Amino acid sequence: MSRSESLAAYLRAQARRRLDRVESNDGGRNARTALALLDAALYADGLADDDALILMLEEAGCFGPQGGDGFDPGPEGARLIRDWQGAEPYELLLALPGAMTASA
Repeated sequence: MSRSESLAAYLRAQARRRLDRVESNDGGRNARTALALLDAALYADGLADDDALILMLEEAGCFGPQGGDGFDPGPEGARLIRDWQGAEPYELLLALPGAMTASA
């Protein structure tokens, strides 16, 4: 599995988790988050492994110390992804290294 595919799979899994959540009075938050994450997954799936965004995530350690592991954004990156509700998909990817640095 390529790094972009690994990233997209992670984002799709998080979107599924949000769709499976049942919260009364969430005001559509879970649905908005799921749609935003599915949009980001589609975007990520179209990136080449040598794309600047993928390389930036690799440098930040999202694919393990050698860059060959599955996508793992760390606890703060996972929190950012779980709460993502919009903007452009690339903005989520750009925000991940900063979130990971905050948790280090």
